[in-house]
This record gives sequence, C-alpha cells and structure tokens, in this order.
Amino acid sequence: MSKFVLSPNENAKFLLRNVSVVVLGLFANQLLETFGGIALGACGSNAAKDSGSSPSASAGASASPSPSAANAAAQEKTKLAYWTAERGRADFLKDTVKRYNETNKDNIEVEITIFADNYAQAVDAAYAGGTAPDIINVSGVGTLGTLVAKNYLEPLDSYLTPELKKQNESLLKEGVNTLQGKIYSLPNQGSTYRLLYNVDLLNKAGYAKPPETLDELVDAAKKITQAGKAEGVYGFALPYKSPASALSRSAAVIASLTGYEKSGFDFKTGKYDFSGYAEIIQAFRQMWVDGSTFPGSESTDIDPLKAQFAEGKIGFLLSSSNEPGVFKTQFPAKIKWAAATVPTGKGVRGGAAYMTGGTWYGISKQSKNKDKAWKFLSYMYGDQVLTESQEVAGWLSMVPAIVAKAKLPDIPGTEYFLPGKYDAIWPQPPENIVPEGKNSDQAFVDYIIAGGNLDKIIQGLNDSYNAALSRSGQKVTPNPSFNPSQLQQK
Repeated sequence: MSKFVLSPNENAKFLLRNVSVVVLGLFANQLLETFGGIALGACGSNAAKDSGSSPSASAGASASPSPSAANAAAQEKTKLAYWTAERGRADFLKDTVKRYNETNKDNIEVEITIFADNYAQAVDAAYAGGTAPDIINVSGVGTLGTLVAKNYLEPLDSYLTPELKKQNESLLKEGVNTLQGKIYSLPNQGSTYRLLYNVDLLNKAGYAKPPETLDELVDAAKKITQAGKAEGVYGFALPYKSPASALSRSAAVIASLTGYEKSGFDFKTGKYDFSGYAEIIQAFRQMWVDGSTFPGSESTDIDPLKAQFAEGKIGFLLSSSNEPGVFKTQFPAKIKWAAATVPTGKGVRGGAAYMTGGTWYGISKQSKNKDKAWKFLSYMYGDQVLTESQEVAGWLSMVPAIVAKAKLPDIPGTEYFLPGKYDAIWPQPPENIVPEGKNSDQAFVDYIIAGGNLDKIIQGLNDSYNAALSRSGQKVTPNPSFNPSQLQQK
C-alpha cells in the first residue's frame, strides 16, 4: 500500500473529524449497552422459543469462534508503517514495497507513506504523539546525533549479519551512521559533486581539458565571457541568492578536496578555522569583479541557472550528481556537456570531496514490531534492491560491492559522478553551532559581491564560531593525528 500525506491544514481537519467520530461512537455504544440490551434480550428470548432452544445455549454457541474465523485471525498480517521523503523515486519505492508485500513469507504487509514536504515536522509530531512509524528514512529527518538524542532510533547491531557488516564496514562513520559504537542506519546512495562544463565553450577559450586549479578556472571563465558576452554567454554561475545553496555545491566541495572540513571545523585542534576558504572565496570574488559571473546571480535560484547552462549560456557550473537527470528531463541539454573533479587552489588534493549520504533507513524506537521491521529492512538492504536503486531508480550507489557490479542508469552524464578515489563521507563535526551575527555562507557571499577585508572576515568567523561552540556545551576532543588524505579511497 502507498499514499501521499495531506497538507498540515488538511491533516488538522482530518484529525478533528476522526476525534469526533470516536467520541460519537463511544456515546452510541453506551446507549446500546443501556437500552439496546433490553430489546436484544427480548428478541433473543422470542427466537429461543421459536427455535426450541434455550437462551443460554444460544449464548454459548455465539461465544465460540468458527474454524474459519480462527484461521482468519491466525493469518492476519503484521502491518508496518514506512515513512520517507524520497518523492523523486516514488514509483520505484512503491513498486519495491508492492513486490515485498506479495512475496514475503513472514506475513508482513508494509504501508509506504511518501511525503511531499514537511517530512521532518511530521516525524517529530508522530514521535511526540506516540504514533511513530516502524521504519523511517533517516537522512530526511536530521543528523544522527539529534535523532539518537531524541530517542527515535533503535540500534541495528543485534540484527546485522556478519556479511552485511563487512559489506558496509568502510562506509561506517561516527556521527553519520554510527554513534558511540552503535550502528543506527546503513548507506545506499550518495551524492557527489563535480565541476560541470560546456565542452565547446571550454575549447573555444583555448582549454583542451577542464581547469584543475582555481587560477585556471578564473582564467577560463574570463576567456569564455570575452568570447561570448555579445551572445549572452558567461563563464561562471552560482545561485548567490541562497548563500548556503551556492557555497555547499562549490566552495565547500573545493575546501574538502583540499583538506578542510566543509563547516570550517578543524578536527586536529577541535576549533573552527575558516582560513582554508580564503583562496576559494577570493577566486569567486575575482570572477565577479571580472564580469565572468552570470548577471543576476545574486538574485537567482539554482534552477534558472541550470536552465541557462542547458541552453549554452554558462561555461561552468558546480553542482551535484542530481544534474544528469535534470539535463535529461527537466532542462534537456542543447549542448555537449561534461563534468570533472573540482579544481583546488594549487591543484593539491589533500582531502576528499565531501559526499552527502551515509544513511538510508532505520527502525523506530517506538516500533512494536522491531524484529519484523528488520525483516523488511534486510530486504531493502539486500543486493537486489540496492542494485535496482542504481540501475532502475538512478541513484548512485556508494556501497563498494554494488558499485562493482551494478550497471549505470540510462541517464547521459551519470558516469562523471560515480564515487571515486577523491569522494568520501567525512566525520561529523559539532552539530547546531549558531554564531552571533552572520554565518559563514552569508559572510562569504557578501564579500564575493561587495568586497571588503577577507582576512578580517575570516578572523571574525573564527571568533564567533568558536564562541558558539563553547556556548553549546558540546564536548570536543582534538585529534592531532587526523589526516584528511586518509579519507581518499585506496
């Protein structure tokens, strides 16, 4: 079974109507017990006389269930509620659940609910009301630390087979899918990030291959703009209207590949230090000053820029592995495009470009059927479903055993985004750090557009974030031996 949830207002009306029905039902039952028993008793007495049997005999017969009723009760299925926010793969997930319901031998029926929006709020409300689903899409709710602190998730350690543990051992990260030695979720797909480029525009700028350094990116973007500005062609674009969207798909990826954790946290010292962003933000500022950045980027969301890239008006765009599907269906590309590993300051790759992912599904702490919930999860985490997730649904698997054998989905450009040596899930930095004043994304985008003193901005961010870390009360232990290059795949 599957369904889509109602809007918050519709849900409120739905709940009020159901509460009213329950109250009226209870009142009606009370009336029947008070008055209906007399009428039923009279009818029963007459019936007994007509049939030649006693009332007590009739009562005894009705108290014993028929063999067919007893058999039906024995065959009643265990129903499991499964909630997810993965609406982009709704058809695949519904078909997968349908197949499980039709083929499982454990008398389990799974009902999938796919949320269009407000998923995290709906999950919080369900847990608060004691009506949480049995299985949840962990990655759509919040960070693992937050979910465990709220007592939402059941550890999976006692359920995992040695084979499943071995298949995922290289992907388990503290604070991502494990916490204090306990496993709460396993990965499936992951999103990688690349430098997307217009092949023809790059060649016209005199480049035979995509830039590997920030200086090359700035130079190529400037040459593309000089050659095509009259036709509305520009070298570079980011959606600066939303600083977090702009920098999470670009500067954060470059920083992590260089060797800096994307949030600015330094695991070696246990402090925040945004100096690793300096040359990246300066390069973005230079492309703004050069006029190489697509006009209006400061007030534009990402989708219009994707559309312009697909039309051939933008040379470079930094974004995620969602884009091949976008350029196949949402904004069909009219150009020859490709993608490459993001450039770094001097071409140095001292870390790994961060991937999003690492979790998929988990079992609710409130579930009354945890063993059967695991039976369903073991099906979802099985090779067949994980393989189909890539081949049919178009997700890119991050599980090495699946990557080795699964075919690519029929989406041009997917091959550029396959997880490789320089892609990784990073350890989890401190959570919910809220500085006073501007956050790092806003401060950096303001500098890119308006200029200023970048050194002073970085020092201010270091001070405000470290003060916020101290206020948070989180215990942070420095790890002087942390080496970001060890995140690279061997």
